[in-house]
Amino acid sequence: MISEHNIDKPDIEYPCEWDYKIIGENVDELLILIEEVTIGLVYRVTPSNISSKGKYYSLNLTVEVPNELIRNLIYEKLQSSVHVRFVL
Repeated sequence: MISEHNIDKPDIEYPCEWDYKIIGENVDELLILIEEVTIGLVYRVTPSNISSKGKYYSLNLTVEVPNELIRNLIYEKLQSSVHVRFVL
């Protein structure tokens, strides 16, 4: 039986760059959200894809995160936004 304690967490050295893929319907709202959740951090955004019917857009967000707490907070804030369909 495998327990949670037997699974090794990845060894991440901070600060580091972390990538998020953000998928939503409105690019402008996604960009505003990214600015809000990355205040004070170094980041860059690049376009990724548009769905075949043009309804969904995906953006790549790379952020220099100082620690695991900030990395997880960014993910949670992105995921909880009404403008975001998925965060990968």
